[in-house]
Amino acid sequence: MEYEEGKEKLIQAWGTLGASWGLNRTMAQIHALLMISPESLSAEEIMKELNISRGNANMNIRALIDWGIVYKEHKPGERKEYFKSEKDVWELAKQVAQERRKRELDPIIKMLNQVENIRDDSGQVENIKEFKKITKDLKKFADKSNGMLDKFIRADEHWFFGTLLKSFK
Repeated sequence: MEYEEGKEKLIQAWGTLGASWGLNRTMAQIHALLMISPESLSAEEIMKELNISRGNANMNIRALIDWGIVYKEHKPGERKEYFKSEKDVWELAKQVAQERRKRELDPIIKMLNQVENIRDDSGQVENIKEFKKITKDLKKFADKSNGMLDKFIRADEHWFFGTLLKSFK
């Protein structure tokens, strides 16, 4: 396979994968392009490479910066902004996990805390009982997931995989 074909396949596949993380397709494609680029790229270079509009490029670059996986880089003597990606896959995975926790898990834990102590004002004893049981189980699961994510985010790569491998023995 030629480089250009492989590059295109990776960018397209990363775009599809990004949707699983909560990124839009173009956002993930920009990220893939920046990951595999040996040098930082300008918005114009990204636009040309991915055949996207300036607005689309700028909006998605800003979103990637908000996720903490893309950074601005200023080159001496240049007025343009350049962008680079986190290239350490372990750091990237931890940052994505942290962002997903903030966007997905934290809000559900907050909501479960809010509904934890509902009162039975309606006389629907069975419904209230089932509601409390399910929300308690969901909260327990969410809290354990949150704890596991916290360990993952704070973990050293070697410790994490060593611990994971031990659990399968």
